[in-house]
Amino acid sequence: MAIDLSGPWKKPQIDEFLIGNNLPVRLSCNASDGFPRVISLWYQYANDTLFCVTHQSSKLITLLKNNNQVGFEISPNEPPYFGVRGQGTAQLQPLGESPILDDLLEKYVGDTDSSFAQWLISRKAEELIISVRPHRLYTWDYRERMSG
Repeated sequence: MAIDLSGPWKKPQIDEFLIGNNLPVRLSCNASDGFPRVISLWYQYANDTLFCVTHQSSKLITLLKNNNQVGFEISPNEPPYFGVRGQGTAQLQPLGESPILDDLLEKYVGDTDSSFAQWLISRKAEELIISVRPHRLYTWDYRERMSG
């Protein structure tokens, strides 16, 4: 399926941004009360997909099982403002022997040796991969406008 793009960045620039930063993704999903929930997660981007990992008992997993349509944003919190947001569908699968958790620890923590990293690794059997396939990507970049 082709991804609908909007904004100043072309696909190669979007891919470079999504691969090359260590910002979290803010993932929005729909709850049964009609209000969205926004959860910040570590992510890895490959093959036009955002990959996250979370515990199988998390509220997020319950919400995604009920409705797999999501919104997301990846951007820095401070000016100048730029980034990628989008909409897509999420799929869940067991972490199993996937290296994604180790890759995320390397990206966001710097290694897999800390006590925090070891605690997360010790729960691998209870972790799920969230794969988000974007349908739409929107970009914005105010760096030039805000430079003076």
